[in-house]
Amino acid sequence: MGLPAKRTTSTKRDMRRSHHALSSTQAARCSRCGNAVLSHRACGNCGFYKGKEVINVLAKLDKKERKKKEKELASQQKEKEQKKAE
Repeated sequence: MGLPAKRTTSTKRDMRRSHHALSSTQAARCSRCGNAVLSHRACGNCGFYKGKEVINVLAKLDKKERKKKEKELASQQKEKEQKKAE
């Protein structure tokens, strides 16, 4: 069974590990509701991707939650339109 002939120095070890760092994820803004969303992913809040609805977020909600979610989405749309008008 092979064993290392010499101990790996701290410099050599650290140089090897220098490429192991994780990069931070870049979050963009949803063009419809303005929430943070990962690139190339559908928005979890409104279910839109590239201007098209790909997930029906209201389908799995019960009546009370659906009404609350619809009201929230409508207020976000209104805020966005007001911001655009200015």
